[in-house]
Amino acid sequence: MKTLPLLPLLFACLTVPGGPVLAAAPPPAAIEGLDALYPELDALYRDLHQTPELSLQEERTAAKLAERLRKLGFEVTPKVGGHGVVALLRNGKGPTVMLRTDLDGLPVEEKTGLPYASKTKSKDAAGVDVAVMHACGHDVHMTSWLGTATLLARTKDRWRGTLMLVGQPAEEIGAGARQMLADGLFKRFPKPDFAVALHTVSTAAAGTLQFTPGYALASVDSVDVTLHGKGGHGAYPHTTVDPVVMAARTILSLQTLISREKSPLEPGVITVGAIHGGTKHNIIPDEVRLQLTVRTYKPEVRKALLAGIERIAKAEAMASGAPRPPDVNVTEGTPATFNDPALTTRLVDAVGKVLGEKNLSETPPVMGGEDFSEYGRAGVPAVMMWLGITEPKRFTEAKAAGETLPSPHSPVYAPDRERTLRTGVTVLTTAALELLGRP
Repeated sequence: MKTLPLLPLLFACLTVPGGPVLAAAPPPAAIEGLDALYPELDALYRDLHQTPELSLQEERTAAKLAERLRKLGFEVTPKVGGHGVVALLRNGKGPTVMLRTDLDGLPVEEKTGLPYASKTKSKDAAGVDVAVMHACGHDVHMTSWLGTATLLARTKDRWRGTLMLVGQPAEEIGAGARQMLADGLFKRFPKPDFAVALHTVSTAAAGTLQFTPGYALASVDSVDVTLHGKGGHGAYPHTTVDPVVMAARTILSLQTLISREKSPLEPGVITVGAIHGGTKHNIIPDEVRLQLTVRTYKPEVRKALLAGIERIAKAEAMASGAPRPPDVNVTEGTPATFNDPALTTRLVDAVGKVLGEKNLSETPPVMGGEDFSEYGRAGVPAVMMWLGITEPKRFTEAKAAGETLPSPHSPVYAPDRERTLRTGVTVLTTAALELLGRP
């Protein structure tokens, strides 16, 4: 039997009101169903956007996706690592390709003014009532992911292997990937040969894609430092051990880890985001608490900075005559996200034939974090690509004016819906077809 081409040039169908987004070309069978499918995806997106759930509370979101995947013929396992969903579509011998989406929203009050804006309220982990919004594009990720699942389920004659759909909870708190792996994600289910994910960005126009080979996102660690002093009256500081001064010296000394102990060629950030101490103008407190975030790419730099923070805190306490050493607690966040360079090149080449090379661009790594990194650390070649969301004319105008567009986690974060969703589905479907086996 003649082998059917997986990735002929396509995209004639990818149009939105106002004209075509990208260069037209005949679509392959796997994508040409997108026009008919789009109204269903649009309705799903609006529903997901209006009904976000906080991290570790994604029960209804997971159930909606699981139900749709079952109807498509996937073997669906819910409640993996909390509210995680794993869905398998087996289609003969071939690679196992994992597509991951995140499920959770953020405690942000939406101010987009959209007719389908979220008005959801919920209680956070502390029991406080908060507004909830998909302010990081997870609704786009889920809709693109389900659209890809639908198209591939309907065109099984075009590929071979196992499609593995992972709906991951608790990305926003850096816990979901670890929880799913701890619950046997790669032991109870096939360990994938490849893992692919998208993340929305406002720094690119809708209809375009950005990529970063190698390190793309930083590791994230939270460090809590409690410096102990001896409290007393502010008029008699000689009778005290002042932890406020101790904290000030510590904060300044910590920056020498970046400027004097780390190679200037290796990225690293130490930010003291919060200082808590004291109650009144004339009272020297017994203690001061510092909250730090630490960002790096390479494990050895991460290890050196964390060790240095503890060393400096202890040294400053000793130099101040503190009654006891400081408490230094490190909460592991997420490791750095490393995009497998060979896999990145392969996917960029495949997607470029579909979107047109002018609609793809390489972008520098950033110091944000993402727990998609956990899958790569577990031994799976992985790539996360950046999906543009900003309406093209708006993007051009903002760039010309030097205007900063709303970033993820902003209350006005709003994708150019149709262009973004169509491109997300097309990119994920193209990536899956490139990696799955041929008939």
